[in-house]
Amino acid sequence: MTPAEILSPELTEKVDALRAADKPFAFATIVRTVGSTAAKPGAKALLAEDGTILEGWLGGGCARGAVKRAALTAFRTAEPQLISVTPEEFLAELGVEAGTQHSGVTYARNGCPSKGTVDIFIEPSLPLPELVVMGASPVAKALCSLATQFQFAIRAIDADVDLLPTPRQRYVVIATQGQGDMIALNAALGSGPSSISFVGSSRKFAALSQKLMDAGADPAAVRSVKAPAGLNINAVTPDEIALSILAELVKQRRAARAEV
Repeated sequence: MTPAEILSPELTEKVDALRAADKPFAFATIVRTVGSTAAKPGAKALLAEDGTILEGWLGGGCARGAVKRAALTAFRTAEPQLISVTPEEFLAELGVEAGTQHSGVTYARNGCPSKGTVDIFIEPSLPLPELVVMGASPVAKALCSLATQFQFAIRAIDADVDLLPTPRQRYVVIATQGQGDMIALNAALGSGPSSISFVGSSRKFAALSQKLMDAGADPAAVRSVKAPAGLNINAVTPDEIALSILAELVKQRRAARAEV
């Protein structure tokens, strides 16, 4: 069962629209309250990518700032957040200050007269990173088949298809293998991807890269292309080459998150 299936129809409709538009969002759920609070455990809200509430209710405005800050952290790190909005005197009793994290909980000050405590779990939902496979070679087909199991939004396109820039993570693999290499490289370089990998020898790419730079391509962008694509696992068959490329892409994706 997905989170949308246990939400109200209004929340579900907005979630579906955000997913269709490849927009990040988060679910915020009150998991615990102590003392007098307007909202009770189980109350939910849908948060936009700027941390504001799109739908649902979490009580009054006392927790809104803390929820927004935690949502932005969740989007940045791709990790759920647990916050406890607690009156200042209770924070002192716990020996923590507002803004500090202890045992996986981030504490925030509740300045409302009610003096209640609200614990809120915030779970981000981010668009899947896009894997663009350019070409119809055996390696391209094997990569598309294998990558479906590893949480990529896969696009298989021809070399001459234009790639528009996108705010989401995009990994481009050029597996044209002689059928439109230059066209594909130019299209990939112009789309501002997170990475570009070229299926081919380093000697072949060296010749292509010189042509690209002679034609006005940014030398730094050309040098950033990984060629040959994939980790060195002594791959021979198209399936093995696809495996080496996918392993490298997973490594790049995890490294990008670790740097956040």
